[in-house]
Amino acid sequence: MNEHAEELQDEGDPMIAQPGDEQSIGRRIRQHRDRAGMSRVVLGGLVGKSAEWVKAVESGRLQAPKLPVLLRIADVLGLGDLATLTGNGYAVPVATFAGARHSALSEVQAALTDYRIISSGRAPDAGHLSARLRHAWEVRHGSPDHRTQLGRLLPGLIRDAQAAVRVLRTAERREARRVLAGVYQLTDFYVAYQPAPELVWMVADRALTEGEEADDPYVIAGGAWAMVQALRDGGRWEEAIDLAVHAIGQLAPYLEHGSADWRGLTGALEAEIAYVHARRGRYGDAWAHWERADRIARVLGPDYRHRQSSFSQTVLGAHATTLGVELRRPGEALRAADSFAAAEIPSLARRSRHLIEVARGHDLRGEGAAVWALLNASERTAPETIRYNGFARSMLVRLRNRPPTGLRTDVNDLCERVGLAA
Repeated sequence: MNEHAEELQDEGDPMIAQPGDEQSIGRRIRQHRDRAGMSRVVLGGLVGKSAEWVKAVESGRLQAPKLPVLLRIADVLGLGDLATLTGNGYAVPVATFAGARHSALSEVQAALTDYRIISSGRAPDAGHLSARLRHAWEVRHGSPDHRTQLGRLLPGLIRDAQAAVRVLRTAERREARRVLAGVYQLTDFYVAYQPAPELVWMVADRALTEGEEADDPYVIAGGAWAMVQALRDGGRWEEAIDLAVHAIGQLAPYLEHGSADWRGLTGALEAEIAYVHARRGRYGDAWAHWERADRIARVLGPDYRHRQSSFSQTVLGAHATTLGVELRRPGEALRAADSFAAAEIPSLARRSRHLIEVARGHDLRGEGAAVWALLNASERTAPETIRYNGFARSMLVRLRNRPPTGLRTDVNDLCERVGLAA
């Protein structure tokens, strides 16, 4: 098969039943929703969708949901086996894809919902909180076990930042709100890809709210960047694009005189718009926004990196790989990956994720040995990235079911390290 034909073929996920199956995923969703006595309004609300969307999926007017949404539906309906919805014949526990609940998640959640008001004692210092937040970001990007490290830092940081906003006044309170917004933006990375999707929405919404209360366009845009990803993964594409475009417009008046980070955040938002369009299959729109982001990255230079989003020239190359994968054009994805070395990505978490995206490109081509090699490299780079990545876990399940020649033991060893039960 030539490369052009390969890129145009429809590459469905083997874990998800394809059109023409005896019973569609939509019908199975309706069947189990009815058994649970749950209305479309309730199911839609619990997975971040509308009742109309649920009806369209159940009736077959919309294609089967992507894996992350399907996982949420299975979880809400109380289904432990994803095959109950996919009908593919494999017994696949939902937890296989969702990842385990991190040991510190309950403590982080408790800190987020701690509404006690401090009435006495010394109020947290906003400057000191800002320094702690900077350190936490360094941990996020520089530690292979970044989730565990953040799990130790975030509960206290969340509580102290929330307390500062409650007790400080005037200018100090405004600065505390900026810090708290940043804390929520960082927390978004910790709670993502865990079996608590409501926390993703909570922290993204709070980051936006605190930025608005601080009346700081840059902080608001940072919150918007986190919310765009939540909206995208929830399939709320138009809302995601509208929010990103609005945030870019809010940043525009300050670009000439603001710091490089104002441009960096603008580029990150453009890259997110490109990602949303790619997920929708809109090739031209996806690459048009990627090119806008690329122009910004080139102006900022090869040494620039945005702290929150990791936006940089190198990471924009990683984004190009993801666009190729989402657009089902593995040749383009892998050419983009070959244009730079993964080791050039400073953030270990982002580097590990990029290796997973490259593996997805090879997976579309059915190149199992390459998939294993890249997932193995991802695990050795940042094991707490791959352990919670649904795409990686899905690929590993397929490799375990049909291991490449000579790699059965290696595949099983990697599955064990990632936490996939045999």
